[in-house]
Amino acid sequence: MIIAVNTRLLLKGKLEGIGWFTLETLKRMTINHPEHQFIFIFDRPFSDDFIFAENVTPVVIGPPTRHPVLWYLWFEFQIPRILKKYKADLFLSPDGYLSQRTKVPQLAVIHDINFVHRPGDLPWLKAKYYNYFFPKFARVAKRIATVSFYSKEDITRSFKVDYDKIDVVYDGINQIFEPISNDEKIATREKFTGGSNYFLFVGALHPRKNICGLLKSFDAFKSVNPSDMKLVIVGGKMHKTGDIFDTFENMRHKKDVVFTGRVPTSDLHDIFGAALALVFVPFFEGFGIPIVEAMSAGIPVICSNTTSIPEVGGNAVLYADPLKIDQITDAMLQLAHNDELCKELVEKGFVQKNKFSWDETARLLWISIERALQ
Repeated sequence: MIIAVNTRLLLKGKLEGIGWFTLETLKRMTINHPEHQFIFIFDRPFSDDFIFAENVTPVVIGPPTRHPVLWYLWFEFQIPRILKKYKADLFLSPDGYLSQRTKVPQLAVIHDINFVHRPGDLPWLKAKYYNYFFPKFARVAKRIATVSFYSKEDITRSFKVDYDKIDVVYDGINQIFEPISNDEKIATREKFTGGSNYFLFVGALHPRKNICGLLKSFDAFKSVNPSDMKLVIVGGKMHKTGDIFDTFENMRHKKDVVFTGRVPTSDLHDIFGAALALVFVPFFEGFGIPIVEAMSAGIPVICSNTTSIPEVGGNAVLYADPLKIDQITDAMLQLAHNDELCKELVEKGFVQKNKFSWDETARLLWISIERALQ
């Protein structure tokens, strides 16, 4: 079997959530299925780190897909040409984009459809592209995979596709995340916060991540809990970050907020392990990988009570309404002053995180591939 794969998000040093999903699943599938051939389709020069096995043939076709017009050209003209050239039996697209100009069976991984519910979070043209094309992609796909039952139901309802056409393949967790020693915690805090304890957010700086609400909640926390506690925000800028930095500039305690930008995975391991807690309160999420990473790192979690997040957090987290600053602030105060609660959540987190692994993700995605070829 020849499986062509959209690997345009395998960007060395710039992997985001879907990029990690692509890397972790393809690494396992190519190694576990040496009897099949994989055509990895990149839109720019690639790193050899992403050629996981001898049964992988990399192909580079331009133009680099940095704009909706280029997305259209790449998927509607370049992809069909490559599928025909390599006689592909299946096109797998881990970011959900498909081609409407090929008869090759296609499997789309649609992680979530936040753009349907929150189009204003995106630049106008991107929002228009997503809301015009993704319903078409969902209908043309032979099968769809998604990362939560919430997203499965949302896609079914919003795009009017058959519920049984969609397979749930939960995200996994990077095995590097684990508890660290007290000495490592001290060294990490010295490096990033001058020795102070801190709450942590990990994710892209994007309106739907509710970073404005997080900043306001932390400001309120500091106002009623004078201490040297910091807030560390790890992640790169994405769309419409103006409100985030306006909110930051208006904070009373902005000197206690640390923006690190993107960090290497080795640093992220330490930053997770040394935090008092993860505070992850987005308005909309298809899965929420940082929640499980925090559990694996042995720290408690505060997170939203919306969309897919309760499916991931289970009974192992403190929930808050992302629209209610007082609820987020109250959860911070609880964890700052209740060591027993922190220990209880950490213990529950170690149990909950075992529900998620990249090995299982890759196994389930392979089953979805086999169904797409039936």
